[in-house]
Order: sequence, then C-alpha cells, then structure tokens
Amino acid sequence: MVFIDAIVVKVRGGQVTNKSFYVAIGVTVHGERDILGIWAGDGGEGAKFWLNVLTEIKNRGVADVLMLVCDGLKGLPDAVNTVWEKTVVQTCVIHLLRNTFRYAARQDWDRIAKDLRPIYTAVNESMARERFAEFAATWRSKYPAAVALWERAWSEFVPFLDYDVEIRRIIATTNSIESLNARYRRAVRARGHFPTDQAALKCLYLVTRSLDPTGRGKARWVIRWKAALNAFAITFEGRISPSNN
Repeated sequence: MVFIDAIVVKVRGGQVTNKSFYVAIGVTVHGERDILGIWAGDGGEGAKFWLNVLTEIKNRGVADVLMLVCDGLKGLPDAVNTVWEKTVVQTCVIHLLRNTFRYAARQDWDRIAKDLRPIYTAVNESMARERFAEFAATWRSKYPAAVALWERAWSEFVPFLDYDVEIRRIIATTNSIESLNARYRRAVRARGHFPTDQAALKCLYLVTRSLDPTGRGKARWVIRWKAALNAFAITFEGRISPSNN
C-alpha cells in the first residue's frame, strides 16, 4: 500500500505563501513502512505532476501497488492507473470524516458522527448508499457542503466497503501517518517560513531521518500486520506473496 498526504509549509518567494509538500509512505508485504519520498508541489498539481512522482517511485523498484490511499488529490487517480494498471485508489476515510466536520458547527458533531458511522461500517455499497441517503436527508438543508463532499468522493470511497475488516482497519489506521505529519508540522512551525523549497525539503528530510531511532514503532506495526497480510493475500490473489518486497 501507498499513503500520500500533504503538509502545508510557508515558503518565501518574493512574498511568503503557503505551499504543499507531498509525502508518500509505503507499506511492504512484510508490514514494514518506508517513506518513499517528499515532493514540493508547484501550485497547480495535476495528472502530469503525479505521473512524474509515481513514475519515479516505480523506477526505484516499486513494481506493484495494491492500494493507494489519498485525500482527493486532483489528477492523482488518473496518473495511478497509468503507472500501475490494477491499483485501487481509495479516499482516506479519516480525512473524509475530518473534512465533513469542518463544514458543521461543533454542537452538531456528535450527531453527525453517529449518522456517518453506519455509512463507513456498512457491509456493502448498497447498504452504505441507503445510510448515506438518510444522512443527506437529515443534513443537506443545514450543511449542503458536507453532503456534497461525500457525493464527490463517493467513487473513491466505495472500494473501502468491498474489503475484509482487517484491510479496512489498515486503510483507516492513520496513527503512524498522523504522528509523522505532527512531527513535520512541529518542525515547520518552529522555523516560521523557509527561503526556498530546498530549505523546506531539507528540514523535512532531517525530521524523517530522526524518526523511530529505536525501531519500536516499526516493530509494533509489524506485529499487527499478520491478519491484514492474510486478508490482502486472499483479496489480491496472485499479486502478493511473502517473498515479495
């Protein structure tokens, strides 16, 4: 699997502007996580940008990716299937939920969370669509943008519903990614802004080098990986084996 997420960094180029830097985290069949790279966005990321990023990853030895998890990055789904024909593009469920709450008043969060849960825990797409129709009927008049967010993301959300609970857990588990991003953001905030993209990349690289020096974090992840590996091997039969890298 590959997870792609963005960190917003302030870069001074004549004037200080917010710029997105993208981090790709890979998980091998052995349950080991690797940071595959960090790329500075150009402000107009599209299919061409993502094609260059993913081709670079493939050329460095990533022959196949079962699933790529991201948060609605424009142009990425088209580029993924050009590089890896069979890869499933999955919207990050946690990001989708988090973005939903951004459109809602805090006093409604508990009710919205309760209404969303039957959607992402449904046993199949048909039941999820029924629950979503109920959610939309309840909240569209008050929070139309929140409902529209799910409608736009639906095609990249529904693959999640086809998989075993162990695979769903891995897709929805963002602890390691959120922990990484928290370290990046802490380092970025401490410096305020950067004179160039290269200076920002150097800072993010040095944070990456300092991660998990004892290896305990990686060990905990690998212990939890066996059940998911079995589910992946059955779901993606013929594309995965313990001897793969």
